[in-house]
Amino acid sequence: MEMHADDDFSVAFEYASGATARRFQNPLWYITELVFGSQLRRSLESVRSFGRSIVASAQKDSKRERDTVDSSANPADAISGSLIQSLLESIGDEKTVADAALNYLSAGRDTTAQALTWAFYLLMRHRYVTGQVRKEVREALVNADMDTVPDRIDSTLFTPVSMPYTMAVFYETLRLYPPVPFEFKQAEQATTLPDGTLLPKSSVVLWCPWAMNRSKITWGDDADTFRPERWLLDGKVVNRSPSEFPVFNGGPRTCLGKKMAEAIAVQVIATVTWTFDFMHQYDGDRVSKTSLTLPMDGGLPCVLKKRSFAPGSLL
Repeated sequence: MEMHADDDFSVAFEYASGATARRFQNPLWYITELVFGSQLRRSLESVRSFGRSIVASAQKDSKRERDTVDSSANPADAISGSLIQSLLESIGDEKTVADAALNYLSAGRDTTAQALTWAFYLLMRHRYVTGQVRKEVREALVNADMDTVPDRIDSTLFTPVSMPYTMAVFYETLRLYPPVPFEFKQAEQATTLPDGTLLPKSSVVLWCPWAMNRSKITWGDDADTFRPERWLLDGKVVNRSPSEFPVFNGGPRTCLGKKMAEAIAVQVIATVTWTFDFMHQYDGDRVSKTSLTLPMDGGLPCVLKKRSFAPGSLL
């Protein structure tokens, strides 16, 4: 389903996300929202309505597909690859499936885009890193037997494996600006953590990737410094355990979109950095705004200028 920044769902989703995050700062939220929560209630209903429309659209598509399949054909041909349709088939309850659809949206709709916003913010502040990304892109183009600058870059040339430095830029951005800055889980039953800590049933555990990713104990004295090289060893990206780098969670709770986010980020960072020069149009530092995720307050005002190359050259 198509979404835009200014449509009803997107506006409602953004407001609801910010209002929900503010509950953590207001222990009396359940009282104040009785008086001042009308916009939040309207926003939540708009979000739920969008969830119902996703389910209705999936049901409509599924019926159309089944109606067009030849009755003599293999029944498997009538099964759609849509995640929502699969959930409808296995769960059946439309409200539960709508909630699941919204859960996927809340987990993946903004996070990669926000991480890329912070990545380009950091690249504008660290021109040396921008140059290193372009050097890696140039090498990838040469390895693809290109001796001149193509009219249009084939971004599929850029993968997390073939572009380790660009991947390191993305990981270093996630370290300093994790799209989900704090997380929490509640124990459904009594459980014991790996270090022996006992959690009684219904215990709530909260941790803050924003703070953990700036720990000098884990990351060294330059923990506050943007240094992609910390992720590289012998030209390859170093894998950190989820305990050290919990941005994508870990174990059975590992982010379902991790591989997709990595692939998208490397392609976008490499392609856009190679194609354009960036000039910032703001004063001071950019900061985040209150939300369940980490959007940049006011976005990233900048001017992009298409880079020019000498004829027949990859320089």
